[in-house]
Amino acid sequence: MTTNSQSMALKPTNFYFIGSSVLLVLIMLLGLTPFQALASHNTSKDTDSSSADYKDKVSVWIPWWSDTEGLKSATKNIKKIDAVHPFVFEVGGMEADIVDKANLNERQWKNFLRLARKNDVEVIPTIAWFDGAQIDYILSDKKRRAEHIEKIVDMVDDGRFDGVNIDYEQKLAKNIDDFSVFLKELNKALGKKTLTCAIEARTPADSRYKEIPVPLTYANDYSEINKYCDRIELMTYDQQRDDLKLNAKRLGYPYMPVADKEWVEKVLENALKDFDEDKVSVGVATYGRAWDITVAPEWFRDYNKVATLNQPRIKELSEDIYKAPIGRSAGGEAVMSYFPEDSIFKVLNALPVPEGTPTGMEAAAKALLFANATEMEVPVRFITYNDAKSAEDKLALVKKYGLYGVAVFKVDGEEDPDLWKLF
Repeated sequence: MTTNSQSMALKPTNFYFIGSSVLLVLIMLLGLTPFQALASHNTSKDTDSSSADYKDKVSVWIPWWSDTEGLKSATKNIKKIDAVHPFVFEVGGMEADIVDKANLNERQWKNFLRLARKNDVEVIPTIAWFDGAQIDYILSDKKRRAEHIEKIVDMVDDGRFDGVNIDYEQKLAKNIDDFSVFLKELNKALGKKTLTCAIEARTPADSRYKEIPVPLTYANDYSEINKYCDRIELMTYDQQRDDLKLNAKRLGYPYMPVADKEWVEKVLENALKDFDEDKVSVGVATYGRAWDITVAPEWFRDYNKVATLNQPRIKELSEDIYKAPIGRSAGGEAVMSYFPEDSIFKVLNALPVPEGTPTGMEAAAKALLFANATEMEVPVRFITYNDAKSAEDKLALVKKYGLYGVAVFKVDGEEDPDLWKLF
């Protein structure tokens, strides 16, 4: 995962002018009637989607970059886990070597794997690959593809694993058939071992495009994947602005979700046209993103990614640093907004909260109020993330559609501790 940060710079010659303008308009606005929201925004309400009786499968990814704390968390909750995917192997180099990023020979990993097997928890490590050109080079050639498969089978056999989880992303559309053949041949080579496939979420075309491209191409052949993968983890996260219909529906407040519950259900229904329900686990994210939004008159115009965050840091920002309340978006995510400490626009905190503003959107609404009154652009920071309540919505979908279970990305010791109460 790569996070790009962009910072806004103000020229010294403009700083005092802008600062004075902010203060002047602020004084004027404090005497105004509170601003009515740009558009209606129904916050997510509690539903009857209680998962207290959740009995389906739970698989979790433990990432190599936080494996020590992830192993501690998974150990503590081992009785609630059915399969663990050590997210530790990556493909690298022109020879497509399978590299162990975590060192599974470490004592902490050996102890955990022993514990997992003792508790009948499947151990199915992930092999991740994020280089489309390199994937093309290997999978499009029969000999190189066979050599790659042999390396995978050797890794599974040497580690006495229950199978392998394939997470090959950023593939090229021209390799759609090559990837299907690869899965077919890998399935055969694994024998009785389990082949699970982490597959990118696919937003329905009529929600993703204003005009659907002709021809419409994809890098994954869902029907072929369904044939050769014993189980499928649908990566229903990192939605962002991919769904044009939901972008319009959620108009009026910041919207850059990890996984809106309505989007997840759309993606799931679309996938189930080809995937068998009892093979599919819906992805559950345990992280969030911080965005710097450029607020222009009448709209939240631009989003620049600041960081990927976990719940402890988000709560620290909310409770200890900015005293910014956390609310719930219409899409079911936890949200908050604030003006960073180094922003001259933090003086806008003195404004009254516009009438009808949902919890968590206060600073964003004040920024829009000011932008509308002054025709100036205002930066504000926005955080949206998935917590246990967000996960509960996904668990409800497992029951509704008769799915295999949920796949949690990621368990690193910083997931919402209330998540484990759902299983």
